[in-house]
Amino acid sequence: MNTIVIATNNINKAQEYRVMLQSKKITIKTLADFATPIKINETGTTFAANALLKAQAVVDLTKLPVIADDSGLVVDALNGEPGVHSARYAGDHDDIANNRKLLHNLQGVLNEKRTAHFNTTLVALKPNGKKLVVTGELNGIILARPQGNNGFGYDPLFYVPTKDKSLAQLTTSQKNEISHRGQAMRQLMQQFEEWWQQA
Repeated sequence: MNTIVIATNNINKAQEYRVMLQSKKITIKTLADFATPIKINETGTTFAANALLKAQAVVDLTKLPVIADDSGLVVDALNGEPGVHSARYAGDHDDIANNRKLLHNLQGVLNEKRTAHFNTTLVALKPNGKKLVVTGELNGIILARPQGNNGFGYDPLFYVPTKDKSLAQLTTSQKNEISHRGQAMRQLMQQFEEWWQQA
C-alpha cells in the first residue's frame, strides 16, 4: 500500500501534501485522478464530521487510504457562524460576498467582542477503518474593514494579535507558520508514520 488519495480538486492544496509527504515515498493522488466524479454531501454539523464524510466517500470509491479536511471560520459573537458553512456563507465560494455578509452581521459589535478562530480538521482514513484525526486552530479578531491583499477567503478581515496584522498582510511563509492548516498538517505528520504502518 503505497498510494494515498487527497480528497480535493484544489491543485495548491494537493501540492502542500506532496511537499509534506515527499520523504515518505508515497504516491499522491487527488480526486482529479479518478474518472468517476465523487459526490460528497457535506451534511455534518462539525468540521470533523464533514472531513470524515469526505474521507469515507473517497475510501468507499477508491479502496485506498485517504486524507480529507474541513476548515472554516468560527465567530463567537455570531454563535459560531459561519462555521461549516464558511465557503458558502453568502453563496457558493464567493469570497467578496462572504466577507460582506460577515461584516454586515457584525455591525455594531464592539471590537473586543469580535473574537474568532479558524479551524482545520484533518481526517486520515484507511479502507480497514483505521482513522487519525487532528485539529489546528488560529485565534484572532474580525476587523471592521479588509486589510491586505495576500490571501483569500476571510484572510483580509482576520486580524492576528500576535503579528499585529491581518492574515492577508502576512507573507505566505509567515502565514504557514501560524495557520490552522499548518498546525493541523504538522500534527498529522507527527502521527502519520504510526497510522500508516497500522495493519
